Amino acid sequence: GLLSRLQTSAPTIRTLSSSKPFWQNIPSCLWKLGRLNHVAIAVPDLEKAQSLYKDVLGAQVSETVALPEHGVYTVFVELGNTKLELLHPLGEKSPIASFLQKNKTGGMHHICIEVDDIKAAMTELKKKKIRILSEEPKIGAHGKPVIFLHPKDCHGVLVELEQA
Repeated sequence: GLLSRLQTSAPTIRTLSSSKPFWQNIPSCLWKLGRLNHVAIAVPDLEKAQSLYKDVLGAQVSETVALPEHGVYTVFVELGNTKLELLHPLGEKSPIASFLQKNKTGGMHHICIEVDDIKAAMTELKKKKIRILSEEPKIGAHGKPVIFLHPKDCHGVLVELEQA
């Protein structure tokens, strides 16, 4: 009766017919995305921001480091599983100065994700039409090569990739 009609009218579920598990059919990258290294926040007043994280929230806060090649001062706030990077302009041509002109009180500037092979990542991302904001990696705040991906290609987020 009713049970046999339900069994015959139920949709058929198709399965992948392959001797390999489905995930083995996905082409592998020559590089791997790693952990979130930090979230960078542009701040108009670096001392005030340092004080918030150190004195009010009780975080471990690094000394201020100038990175002239990037046009910024940086301070790292340790959070256990990741870091915050506080960014402040170093000079008028700093990319952070122009960011702060548009965002007077500061705000999230970029996220940084580690990769195991930055050169392979660059090659593959270019093939996938992801714009990279420099021809070659630059040395970042941690002394390791970094690149930035165009935010328009990353859903509005400026993404920094750092060699792990």
